[in-house]
Amino acid sequence: MRHIERHRSERIGWLRATVLGANDGIVSTASLVLGVAGAGATRGSVLTAGVAGLVAGAMSMAAGEYVSVGSQADTEKADLARERRELATQDESERAELAGIYVARGLEPGLARQVADQLMAHDALGAHARDELGITDLQRARPVQAALASAASFAAGAAMPLAAALFSPAEILAAIVTGSSLVVLAVLGAVAARAGGAPVRVGALRVTVWGALAMAITYGVGTLFGAAG
Repeated sequence: MRHIERHRSERIGWLRATVLGANDGIVSTASLVLGVAGAGATRGSVLTAGVAGLVAGAMSMAAGEYVSVGSQADTEKADLARERRELATQDESERAELAGIYVARGLEPGLARQVADQLMAHDALGAHARDELGITDLQRARPVQAALASAASFAAGAAMPLAAALFSPAEILAAIVTGSSLVVLAVLGAVAARAGGAPVRVGALRVTVWGALAMAITYGVGTLFGAAG
């Protein structure tokens, strides 16, 4: 039977993007809602500001992720194109280069050369992409997928404080939005920490403290400007 090992490091990419997106959605939207509520705005104005924040934040996340990952994809394409040209014109030096990588990893020179020859006979570009450039199919940059995932995770996070604001009585709206947002942030931090193998309590506390700080400052600013107006 084939032994299959699963490592937490395989989850780091998607876990980080999902947690950051949802965390940003909760914190920014809850803070925006609280800031507008603190200024004494009506429920309709609070909800309008929250929806606008959700849409703007999701689009911003998508655009930022697309540009960032798109730049990475362009670099990968350029590196692969250069490697393809070198394989076509400098086959022997490319074999020696690959063998040198394996020697540096602990193989004997003769065995390293055999491994390099066999891997290049099977898939020369794939061998150099993986072992020289560090590019694998699992880690390849996918701009559209990254943009959609970031937008979706942000929107999912932002929907929570919006729902709390929608269904809360006006007089306790701020308290409900704050409390529910902090609870969800704590759960999100704990789940992310557990999935990544980190201490659960530390992960939950970290996002909760920073979320509470952001909401408190924004609510204070809104209250200050509301009083001044």
